[in-house]
Amino acid sequence: MGLNGVINVLKPPGMTSSDVVVYLKKLLKVKKVGHAGTLDPNAAGVLVICIGKATKIVDYIMEDNKTYRGGLVLGVETDTLDADGRIINQSSIIPHLSSIEKVCNKYQGKLLQRPPMCSARKYRGKRLYELARQGQEVEVPPRSIEIFENKILEYYPPNEIFFEVTCTKGTYIRSLVRDIGQDLGCGAYMSFLIRTSSGTFTIENSFTLQEIKDALLQQSISNILIPTDKALSKFKSIILKDHIFSKAINGNIINLDAAASDISNMPHGELLRIYCKHQFIGLGYITDRQKIQMRKVLV
Repeated sequence: MGLNGVINVLKPPGMTSSDVVVYLKKLLKVKKVGHAGTLDPNAAGVLVICIGKATKIVDYIMEDNKTYRGGLVLGVETDTLDADGRIINQSSIIPHLSSIEKVCNKYQGKLLQRPPMCSARKYRGKRLYELARQGQEVEVPPRSIEIFENKILEYYPPNEIFFEVTCTKGTYIRSLVRDIGQDLGCGAYMSFLIRTSSGTFTIENSFTLQEIKDALLQQSISNILIPTDKALSKFKSIILKDHIFSKAINGNIINLDAAASDISNMPHGELLRIYCKHQFIGLGYITDRQKIQMRKVLV
């Protein structure tokens, strides 16, 4: 039996998300490994890794909201919007904290955001960072995002801010810092970034690559590997009667009377974890026609 499940990895700075995937493929000797949401190479924190059959649920985990903590330096702009870039603008006029707070509060709610040129977002088939390396600057259409909270945790006069942001997937924190700096008229760059949570996965419950390696050597990888259904705990669950097993895993439409658990309060169209024969078989939903339809079979 191969490994199947999810690992909450504490990504170190200096590695790309793909580097982590390649490392774990070799370490765990598994063919299928994928991450549920990229982290910049210089960023650290929660990187959700799906292994084996769990790679089929990447999209469902990727949809979750994220929380970040980071540093913002006012009065300096870089070409990459972070500490790794080349300084392109500087200003000695730094606004007062009251102005900084006012502008930070403005960047909450539903917004349109322009991605940074040094990002993996694609434009006409090419990654933006590839175009940036060629010296090209393109006008990329802004993306709809939502920032639920953007708060200053600490202020280090005269020009450094420690902040926390909770937002939807696809939000670029470097772009947020850029926009705040431009709004304040002095420019800004992101000095560091840590992802503290992605959905139900938190930094407190994450594991370093060394801890994962140690667990493998000690044959205790099961203490780190989260079962696929537990990784989808945000979804409600239903149980099907044993005799319906073959029909369900072959994706056939199932009558409601095949449910062994109470489904009277289950909303139509909402994804549910489906169990049958004492095992998790995948994700499904109740249709408008009072049937059960599998969406993703995971056995």
